[in-house]
Amino acid sequence: MLGSTHGTLTTTHRSAARVLACGEGPGGAVHSRTPDDPGAERDVSGRPLRAPVPDLDRFFRPESVAVVGASDADGRPNTGITRQLLAWAERVGARVHPVHPGRREVFGLRCVPDVTELPEPVDVAVLLVADPLPVLEQLAGTKTRFAVAFASGFAETGPEGAAAQEKLAEAAARAGVRLLGPNTNLNAFERFRDDLAGPAIALITQSGHQGRPVFALQELGVRLSHWAPTGNEADLETADFLSYFAGLPEVGAVAAYVEGLKDGRAFLLAADRAARRGVPVVAVKVGRTEAGARTAASHTGKLTGADATVDAAMRQFGVIRVDGLDELQDTATLLARARPPRADGVAVYAISGGTGAHLSDMATAAGLTLPVLSEAKQAELHQWIPEYLSVANPIDNGGHPVGDWRGRKIIDAILADPDVGVLICPITGPFPPMSDRLAQDLVDAAEQTDKPVCVIWGSPVGTEDAYRTTLLGSSRVVTFRTFGNCVRAVRAYLDHHRFTRTYRSPFDDAPRTPSPSHRKAQSLLRPGQQLSEHGGKQLLRAYGIRVPREQLCTSAAGAVRAAAQVGYPVVMKASAPHLAHKSDYGLVRLHLTSASQVRDTYRELTDIARAAEIELDGVLVCQMVDPGVEMIVGLSQDPLFGPVVTVGLGGVLVEALRDTAVRVPPFGEEQARAMLGELRGAGLLEGVRGRPPADTDALVEVVLRVQRMALELGGGPAGPDGGGPREGSGLAELEINPLVVLPRGQGAVALDALAVCR
Repeated sequence: MLGSTHGTLTTTHRSAARVLACGEGPGGAVHSRTPDDPGAERDVSGRPLRAPVPDLDRFFRPESVAVVGASDADGRPNTGITRQLLAWAERVGARVHPVHPGRREVFGLRCVPDVTELPEPVDVAVLLVADPLPVLEQLAGTKTRFAVAFASGFAETGPEGAAAQEKLAEAAARAGVRLLGPNTNLNAFERFRDDLAGPAIALITQSGHQGRPVFALQELGVRLSHWAPTGNEADLETADFLSYFAGLPEVGAVAAYVEGLKDGRAFLLAADRAARRGVPVVAVKVGRTEAGARTAASHTGKLTGADATVDAAMRQFGVIRVDGLDELQDTATLLARARPPRADGVAVYAISGGTGAHLSDMATAAGLTLPVLSEAKQAELHQWIPEYLSVANPIDNGGHPVGDWRGRKIIDAILADPDVGVLICPITGPFPPMSDRLAQDLVDAAEQTDKPVCVIWGSPVGTEDAYRTTLLGSSRVVTFRTFGNCVRAVRAYLDHHRFTRTYRSPFDDAPRTPSPSHRKAQSLLRPGQQLSEHGGKQLLRAYGIRVPREQLCTSAAGAVRAAAQVGYPVVMKASAPHLAHKSDYGLVRLHLTSASQVRDTYRELTDIARAAEIELDGVLVCQMVDPGVEMIVGLSQDPLFGPVVTVGLGGVLVEALRDTAVRVPPFGEEQARAMLGELRGAGLLEGVRGRPPADTDALVEVVLRVQRMALELGGGPAGPDGGGPREGSGLAELEINPLVVLPRGQGAVALDALAVCR
């Protein structure tokens, strides 16, 4: 039988919780992203349940544009920018109004001295000035819709810059203008090719330079529709553009380079909007390491967020996180172009047995399924491929036919197999005329099928006609340059469609009103204090989480009476607020079986506490609980997302094991079970070395009840940073460790609880 010890949840950060409780955040407060409409639907924590979608049509396709700081003087930086904006405005059919106090005209266009004298309300005002604040203030009353601030020197420079950036946001809000930037650039006003077919990629980047490789995909025949360079995101942010792009019919995928999220909830609502519509979102999110997080903060002045939480939140809402810009290009291209899969099987077709084996190993290791083709299908392929070559999958053709029609027959036969959803053909190097004919046959077959055809062109040269003209000239074939990128992209493609087929938004089921447990819990909270173990367990009991029978005693005689009522054997533990790691002080005793043991133990525990200058509120006499799997379930505050729920292997080794999974509320039972599947020690719950399987249903129920506590007690309307809760009563932190999960059908019992109030 087990007693209770206490470990520390590694993802809990009390200092972060204190920051959230005060409504503070690194870099100062920023413009809140929650909807202005007080009637907007919200969950029980006060957070919005739908993404507000800004109307950005007139930003990307304006009818009128003001260029503030326009110039045509030789050698001036603004001259080149003005020229580029004029060319862009001509392409989109917009009227341009130069603004400059010292010029009457710029490039032959009449120039006004300031924005108050514009001849008409403009859709976009581009601010080419070092200090955009006065111009934003002047825009009040002009009916300008959008402003773009290029100037740098704001939140990316530190606290003073963050304060200056907040003034920009406030001025834009007063003027009724949506602001892009500061610290942004001209990427939204690039020349986009209009001669490319197929669904497009919409691009969001916080760094203009990091978006260049994706933008250059146009030169490889991949269509791009928009580029949103968000910069420091004083107002308009990644979530705004993601919500907007997810509703555009021409957008096949959204590619994003994210340094920091301004508002975690807003991002998840935008990702939810994309998931509901089946629009894939592929993102590079920096900040995986401490060095990356520091660099991102210095660049954009954003919180990068605890990376494990960011990673889990993205998975929850179907955002495909990749590491490199090359992966971002390749994965977004496949997801934009490929139709939904008709099967999950992958067929590998190669002109070399070694090549096929190599790629098959990589694909299988990545979790892809390579189905063995049926005997009938293999017999069909052997009509055109020699019998001595294996065609079970991978399919080795020994050399693609060049002189006749057999090559196309082979490819069509593979694609016709009902178990094959994706065809991958690695061409490790050019071998004319075989590689030329193979490329053409693949392109022709791709035009006649709704299954993705992926080609890996391994030549480092990349100037061959088969690659530059044949493969890149097709909007149906997706061409990769490396095995790894192809395999990861195909895995992401299949995972995305598997996710969207069964996706149900957790925001639809999020509670809108407090449960009866909420009122009971409120009476137990002590603002700004850590509850004793006894107080923490009362909180759990209020939410229906099972705890042992126990009594809090203040005398040895009372302890003896309690033990008789609880039932021998018992556990005795010292109880006091702020007392964690009781076993480290020797303040836990197990397996007590008699009144004399209980009486003596009471005196020992109080003597130890007195010597350690620990003021006790009593001694707990607790029921012993049968052995089971020791788990940890907790609630903590993330600076970006607010309350998060963690589950993992518990007990005294929790810090050493570091085996946890995290989710951001709201989430459903399916996600709670997925958390368990992510644990390295998940096999312990299934039963090992003769032990019975654990009651995972009970464990999932505890996770969901803690989530309810997170929403009702750990949330609250968003603070100034958009992610944390408002100041007031509630939970900053909750930790159940250990939660003993008993054999199947017997439930789970919380043996210890730590609760820290805001």
